[in-house]
Amino acid sequence: MTDVVTDPSRVMYDGGRQTMLAPQEVQRMLALQAQGWGAKRISKELGCSRNTVREYLRSGGWKPMDVSGRSSLLEPHWAWLEQRLRQHKGNADVVRQELQREFGITVSLRTVQRAVAPMRVALRAQALAHVRFETAPGLQLQVDFGSTHVQVGEELTRVFLFVATLGYSRRTYVLLSLHERQSAWLLGLEGAFRHFGGVPHEVLIDNAKALVEEHNRQTREVKLNDRFRAFCSYWGVTPRACAPYRAQTKGKDERGVGYVKRNAIAGHTFASLDTLQAHLDRWMRDVADVRMHGTTGEPPIERFERDERRSLRPLPSKAPFLQMRELVRRVHTDACIELDTSRYSVPWKLIGEQVSVVVSDCEVQVLYAGQEVARHAQSSLRRSSVIERSHLAGIVGSQFIGATRLAPPSAAAPAELQRDLVEYEALVGGAW
Repeated sequence: MTDVVTDPSRVMYDGGRQTMLAPQEVQRMLALQAQGWGAKRISKELGCSRNTVREYLRSGGWKPMDVSGRSSLLEPHWAWLEQRLRQHKGNADVVRQELQREFGITVSLRTVQRAVAPMRVALRAQALAHVRFETAPGLQLQVDFGSTHVQVGEELTRVFLFVATLGYSRRTYVLLSLHERQSAWLLGLEGAFRHFGGVPHEVLIDNAKALVEEHNRQTREVKLNDRFRAFCSYWGVTPRACAPYRAQTKGKDERGVGYVKRNAIAGHTFASLDTLQAHLDRWMRDVADVRMHGTTGEPPIERFERDERRSLRPLPSKAPFLQMRELVRRVHTDACIELDTSRYSVPWKLIGEQVSVVVSDCEVQVLYAGQEVARHAQSSLRRSSVIERSHLAGIVGSQFIGATRLAPPSAAAPAELQRDLVEYEALVGGAW
């Protein structure tokens, strides 16, 4: 009969061999002894060594082996093993190779895995563990995007959902979008400010490329996108980026995105995108605001009205950020200024000069010395070129710009755009 080997911690050690019989075999061994069989005859019958039979007969029954006194080859290196396991993020095979290289200890991968198993459990627990951070009323707004597919009319459409959650009351705001570019983030934030009737002190974001250009995981230094930084300054909020690969840092909103998908969207079909947004508006008012929140134990709207509304800063009487912006740009050698990745032409005589750019009502107005020198419809495309031919008249090669998407030519170029630069010099002072 073949020896049964199971859990190594329950294996009997006998003469250099690790052997353990099943409990029913030990009972048979005792029964044979009661019939007058000797250890040699029993070992031959059961197919195990006489030492194993004698050990079981002396103990009077089955028992696990006591290995508490046995030493391990790796025992003197527990601290080293723990340090290297953390360094290599739980990779036991790399630790095994370094054991051989640094200490000359050659063991199997399985031996190292057994040795570091408790350490791995601790590492996993440490990676998952986090302390719930409860924010004060009006302090923080957590924002994120989620995407899902929804039946809109006859088509299955991928939609993006901007979800903002107040950290204290857990009130939620949802805005539908067809993309998650920067403009969608900014529209969502402004929509949340209006929905809640005030501005929080800070906004917690993830590391979306539309908002964060760089986030150093070691130093925690954050480089925000210039336009997003300008938006935060415009509304007076402090942007904070959560740690890279630590989505649970803003878990209130992460769970909020899933809640919107499961509760507000799943199983529904919509005639149009406008119908979908109207459905979300009703859902926020009739479901999300009045539900009994699992963490706070009360409806978000009650918690908001009682404690948080008055803690938000009053909403300033300002135009939306995307409707009115004043910027300064330098005219490039192609007689264009750059705005939101697109290029807009100005009179070529202003090459190298700084101009003021005003963006409002989907128009781009360019001013020099306080006078308008160019006006274009704002492009909704990325990396596009909006060129007016009259701005390039007189430049060598301007007759070959047909491949560039041009703005419709004006019926007659304004006389002021044809002025000599000496006239501009008289207005601003100094020489060209």
